Amino acid sequence: MKVYRLNVFKQATKIPSFKVDQFSGFRSSSLAFSGNGSSNSAVKNFAVVGAGQMGIGIALVAARVAGIPSVQIVDSNPTALDNGHRFLNSLLEKDISKGKISREEADLVLSRVRKAKSLEELSKVDFVVEAVTENLNVKRAIFETLDKVSPPHAILATNTSSISITKIAAATQRPEKVIGMHFMNPVPVMKLVEIISGLATSQETLQKTLTLSQSMGLYILS
Repeated sequence: MKVYRLNVFKQATKIPSFKVDQFSGFRSSSLAFSGNGSSNSAVKNFAVVGAGQMGIGIALVAARVAGIPSVQIVDSNPTALDNGHRFLNSLLEKDISKGKISREEADLVLSRVRKAKSLEELSKVDFVVEAVTENLNVKRAIFETLDKVSPPHAILATNTSSISITKIAAATQRPEKVIGMHFMNPVPVMKLVEIISGLATSQETLQKTLTLSQSMGLYILS
């Protein structure tokens, strides 16, 4: 497993671009990224599996900061899905009350987000982040299904903090497109992500994940 991380707790410097040297890590000692509310990555269809606080936070940042036009939140539990969507709406309402965004901006964010009850609805997704319980068997089952239903080009990311990316990727026929994106909770506040490659993760997958992280306004951790 290769881990690309940067220490933003000791020092954080905002710069407009980054360089990656064939899985050798970043050449800069620290990086910080900021989003601009418009999608500047190749990801036009994004999905989060899991409607808990973590999943909702990821979806909100994808829709609001990265400006991804289609963000799906997937959860097989209808109650959890409805509660998660209400929570997302409450976060936007809170920002409206604080003057951080306008009603029009909040409505635009909400128009980008939709609920999905099954993984089978992700047939057009470009990038998926799984954010469910830390259980290898559960994650492998999800990735096995994602591998079957999502387009061949889709990148499958996991929010795991402790499970091997390589073991999760083994459940798919595309291990080169599986990567770790370990977000910190609450995502809209922390704005931190740890990018973790598996043994088979390709340079292209890593680069696209870094570009997405940049568009989401995230810091990359060491």
